[in-house]
Amino acid sequence: MKSLFTLLALVTALTARSQTIRFDGTVTDDKKAPLEMANVMAINQATKAMDAYAITNDKGRFYLNLKPNTAYTVKLSFLGFKPKELTVNTGASDMRQEIVMEEGGIELEGVEIVNEMPVSISGDTIVYNADSFKTGTERKLEDVLKKLPGVQVNADGEVEVEGKKVSKLMVEGKDFFDGDTKLGVKNIPADAVDKVQVLRNYNEISQLKPVENNEESVAMNIKLKDGKKNFWFGDMTAGSGVGHKESRYIVNPKVFYYNPEYSINLITNFNNIGELPLTMQDYFKFTGGFRAMMRKSNSNFNVSSNDIGLLTLRNNRAKEIETRFGAANASWSPSKAWTLSGFGIFSSSTNEIETASRSTVLQTNTTQETTEKALQETRLGMAKLSANYKPSANFQFDYDALIKGSDQGEATDLFQTTRLADGTSTGQQILTDKQQKPFSINQNLSAYWTKSERHIFAFEFQHLYQQEDPLYTANLGNNPFPTGNLGIVDEASGRYDLNQYRFVKTHKADAKVDYYFVATPKSNINVTIGNTYSRQSFDSRFYQVLDNGSQTATPSTALNDVDYRYEDVFAAFHYKILTGKFTFNPGFSVHYYDMHNVQPTVDFSNSFARLLPDFYALWQIKKSETLTYNFSISNNFTDVNQLITGLLFNSYRSLSTGNPFLGSSTVQTHSLRYFKFNMFNQENIFGNLSYTKTVDGVKSNSIFDGINQFSQPLNLFYADESISGNGQYGRSFLRYYKASLTASVNWSKVNNLFVGQRDTRESFSQNYTVTASTNYRKFPNLEVGYTLTMNYYDQNTFTNESPFVRLDYYFLDAFSFSADYQYNHYYDADNTVDNEYDFLSASLIYQKKDSKWEYKFSATNLLNTTTLNSDSFSQFITSTQQYRVQPRYLIFSMKYNL
Repeated sequence: MKSLFTLLALVTALTARSQTIRFDGTVTDDKKAPLEMANVMAINQATKAMDAYAITNDKGRFYLNLKPNTAYTVKLSFLGFKPKELTVNTGASDMRQEIVMEEGGIELEGVEIVNEMPVSISGDTIVYNADSFKTGTERKLEDVLKKLPGVQVNADGEVEVEGKKVSKLMVEGKDFFDGDTKLGVKNIPADAVDKVQVLRNYNEISQLKPVENNEESVAMNIKLKDGKKNFWFGDMTAGSGVGHKESRYIVNPKVFYYNPEYSINLITNFNNIGELPLTMQDYFKFTGGFRAMMRKSNSNFNVSSNDIGLLTLRNNRAKEIETRFGAANASWSPSKAWTLSGFGIFSSSTNEIETASRSTVLQTNTTQETTEKALQETRLGMAKLSANYKPSANFQFDYDALIKGSDQGEATDLFQTTRLADGTSTGQQILTDKQQKPFSINQNLSAYWTKSERHIFAFEFQHLYQQEDPLYTANLGNNPFPTGNLGIVDEASGRYDLNQYRFVKTHKADAKVDYYFVATPKSNINVTIGNTYSRQSFDSRFYQVLDNGSQTATPSTALNDVDYRYEDVFAAFHYKILTGKFTFNPGFSVHYYDMHNVQPTVDFSNSFARLLPDFYALWQIKKSETLTYNFSISNNFTDVNQLITGLLFNSYRSLSTGNPFLGSSTVQTHSLRYFKFNMFNQENIFGNLSYTKTVDGVKSNSIFDGINQFSQPLNLFYADESISGNGQYGRSFLRYYKASLTASVNWSKVNNLFVGQRDTRESFSQNYTVTASTNYRKFPNLEVGYTLTMNYYDQNTFTNESPFVRLDYYFLDAFSFSADYQYNHYYDADNTVDNEYDFLSASLIYQKKDSKWEYKFSATNLLNTTTLNSDSFSQFITSTQQYRVQPRYLIFSMKYNL
């Protein structure tokens, strides 16, 4: 830790304010009215470099920190006004000046000057000049985005601007793999980026932007440098090295082509150094850019996944990871009206996962300790075809088809020790095998027609076909459910080979028509008529493989054959009005639900109607400061997975059945959001606060025998509640320094039944991060920070303290050195876990200026840390886990830039 405090002292010294002269003032028009968002920059007459820039606030104020005794040309620009230049000679004391601009400027001249600014704002668009923030060590778009004020990139490649998640990423106005941010930020070369445009209040259907609430929607468009347009660009990387017991390699070619008519993106990555272009989590949440078309209905019928629970990687780390990845994306505009696009992605990986965990059943104080070794083989593929026809600004037609398929398998060898509350314990070896090949086709058809300025029509239709076939096998030394009515046979070998197979098929169709009547320039009425129809079948069987290789027949208690239909017919009404600084959008929806569940022993139907209100309000405090409130009452429905009557052998310690008479739950949600982005002092603030109350939620009635659980769902009228909040304060200082404080808290109270009795549990999670960083061009750049995570789970609190330091240094016009250090102290309040571990990675890159060749030497996990920790909580069980990670390895690679 001593080295960490040394670095903290160094960054404190670097951020101490050097001697500067403050030049401030106000910018007004000839009528003395302040001009907000005017651009001001100071050009050093001797070096021709831009030493400072500013954007005026709502009072027209600006300030620049300039060098003393220096001659400057101060340039001002504001669209619709004549550009202005001033000569300013600084002395030894601060200066102030009032500046008046004249109307009548040529817009193109204004744009030209604006584009020289590091940051400029025009309406809903923020434009960052990438070169103004680059220091020479950037290699990917991700490295550039992390240096922009108000922009964050997390470890999963998700981008946030002003606290709002970027929903779509484009390059030159064309979707990059349907807007997926991870593939973009991890692969687009930093040297190709000219401008980063943040599109606030974004709506991909331009006709609907004036009549819908888009304040939470953000997109990002990357403008390429002139030398990257109409030319192939990209890079080809190959490297090898040494690691624990085996050699390491990476091969990573990627090429791009953009012109106004078409674009092509090709990305491949083959490695065994832990780089994961696409994880299983990424695959399952990849929507392909489909709109959430039923969000206005306040009714949710979500098709759940029958995923059999393959182990997931923690922080994208495991004992061994080998990946093979390929992706292609193309867009073609054969005419001004037509745009055709599509992509294909394939990923194959082999992962070795080694875990040690301890789980505690809260109600019985039973503890299970497990050591587990797993081998995963996964192949994931998806393809999408899109067509867009827009002959005029008044009509748009879209069609999309997304196909996803995978082949996933996992073989696990684990040893389990169970300790009961009376101190007795048992142990056994368990072998499991999981196999699944899910497949889905999702199609979208939509049309938007503006009949006149006052009448807008929208039609949207989506259809989902999905099939899943998970097979779970467990080979145990003990019969986990001797009284579970599974017909398990005792064998001479003393082993039990148990198998659970499921086949679930889903057809789901959503259709709706919207009519917007623009009553006045500041008000509109929206009427929606829609329908959701779903039909699902669920078949499952349980069997045991005997010592002689034969299979037992499925007992009637574990046989499921379900046909379930769900339909929601609804109409909705919303009224939106702008008055002064306020926007109000109240509304409601009326639903008629019809459900029919047919099984061998059950034929159950249920129909009812419900009124669901919602309300939206926005206070536009200033141009870049808002307060938003949302309220809604929604109905949530479960799908076929929890409506079965037969038993399901979910895992070696979990047996469950369904409830064919389950009803819907009612969810009441309130959320409040504040955001402020002040270009005057480079300050950004955002905060979210939300409250959720769920009544008649689908909960679990559970019984435990040691660690083994039997459960059945039911509607529980006790209310579950949660309160969550998150926020961030960030600010840039003197152009070279940036600091931020981020906080996230979540409290929840949930109810279930334990042996028929109400069981209420609370959890409280907290996460705090403080960072400070520099952004020099000629000196080393540091980022130092500290993260504190505390998770309270009813009877225990798990804490992780994690200070970190990152160093980047570009020197001698050819070398780039980077290092990343993170220390973790993980412990719990009961003193049953206390672990310290840290990670250090570093790289040295050599590339001569204007050379196409780059040479890199990198070292990962230099301290050879072996494990990391995490924890989790469910209604009845708390768990803490320790995962083995890849050992230290060294890689030498070469890259050729096209």
